[in-house]
Formats: sequence, structure tokens, C-alpha cells
Amino acid sequence: MPMHDRTADIASAQAAGTRTRRSGEIHAALSVALLCKTYASLVAVKDVSFEVQRGEVVGLLGPNGAGKTTTINMILGVLSPSAGDIRIAGIDLAQERSRALAQANFAAVYATLPGNLTVEQNLRFFALIYGIARLAARIEALLQQFDLEHLRNTKCGVLSSGEQTRVALAKAVLNRPQLLLLDEPTASLDPSAAQTVRERIRGLASDDGCGILWTSHNMYEVETVCDRVLFLSRGRILLEGDPRRLPAEHGAETLEALFIRLAREPLSAVERTQ
Repeated sequence: MPMHDRTADIASAQAAGTRTRRSGEIHAALSVALLCKTYASLVAVKDVSFEVQRGEVVGLLGPNGAGKTTTINMILGVLSPSAGDIRIAGIDLAQERSRALAQANFAAVYATLPGNLTVEQNLRFFALIYGIARLAARIEALLQQFDLEHLRNTKCGVLSSGEQTRVALAKAVLNRPQLLLLDEPTASLDPSAAQTVRERIRGLASDDGCGILWTSHNMYEVETVCDRVLFLSRGRILLEGDPRRLPAEHGAETLEALFIRLAREPLSAVERTQ
């Protein structure tokens, strides 16, 4: 595709998005337009476009190898896109990387914090990296918000999985991000701890106005937390919509049944609903 045509397509995709911006809102927390990533002959992500509004939780769903982590890594600036455009809070990631990433943060079960540092030391360390103003007050507020006050002097390496997840979330909102990326944040938690974490995350969206992009293989969790979901398969978005209505709209009894169908027969599954 000629460069001027692709530039026009990106601008059009940004303007249209995947849903109308809410009244009075200047920028989406995240805007992705015609995002692509290729490795030689392998196409990992192909022409992916979507938005995450402030205060919205969007689930990025798909089987292993669908392109979810590749997409997240491009949004985080870990990978460079082969083509396309990423804007965080309206800031072009390619043109103003540091300024854009200052508006975002990330947490995942596999991205553990240094285990030899206490909870408070970890938060202080990352607060210094982020250049947080009124550092001590911010740390105290987060210790209280995530019920970590009694653990402030405990080394992270000896915390339970649920406690480590709460510390990781506290770290992830230190800079008051407009965009929070969560990759399987409750994967290793028991049902009680997972429910607590889900409530915390839902509160970050509803109370703090943070836009959240969430990956999960737990369809109950997705229905409970997410306002909207995107089904990714073979690097493309096949379906999107309300997770509580999508199954019926596409002839499936449950969201999990729809997920399985799309994972096994992505093209025919969509064709049967058209």
C-alpha cells in the first residue's frame, strides 16, 4: 500500500475508532489504528484498530498465539510496530515516546517486583523512577487504598500471590496513569483473592477514570469486569462488543463457548453469524 494511502487510512481509523467518544472527552486513554507486526513471513498482528476510553475496561481475548501479548508490547513501546499508529491519551507513541508512556503503566502476574525489597521500598523505588511529586504522601495513600499498610515492611518475596498482586497494582497506579495494561492479573490467585483484585481494578476505572486494557482466559472474570471485549485470532480482531450480549448475538450459549468456537474455527465461526 502506498505510504500516502496508509497515512490517510490511519487518520480515518483514528477518527472513527471502534466507538464514538463520550461527550466532553478530548482524548481516548488509548487509540490504536491499523497496527501491524510482522517477522519475516510471519504476520503476528494485522491491521488492528480499537480504542479504550477513560473509565472503560476492555478485554483483549484470544487463544495463545493470537497476538495479544505482541499488541500489548507494542503499546508499551517494548516492540516497534511494522506499521500503524498508537496514541496514549492523545500522545503519539512514535513521536513522543517518553511523554506517551508517562501516561501509562502495566501489571502482570509474571512481572514480579524485586523480592528482596519491602513493599514500601518497592513503591518508593518506582516512585523515584516515575518522578512522583509528594512521594511519601502518594505511597501512604496507595498503602491504604490497597490494604497494604500492615505489610509495608515485609519483603515482597515472601508475600502471598494475592498480596503480590495488590502490590503490583499499587505500583502500576503510582503515576496516576490514564491507561493501565493488565496481562492475566489474576491468573495465579484463588477465587477469593481474585474477586478482591477484580473489585480494586473495577474501582480504578469507575472512581479514578483510568482506561484499562485487560487480557484474560477466565470468561467469568471477563463478563464480570469488562465493559467491552475484543476477540483476537491470528493477529486480527474478529468480533467486539458487550461480553454479556455477544454470545447470544453470535449463536453461542456462553462467552466461553463463543471463545472456544473462535479459537478452533475463527473464520467459519464469524461467517456463520453474518
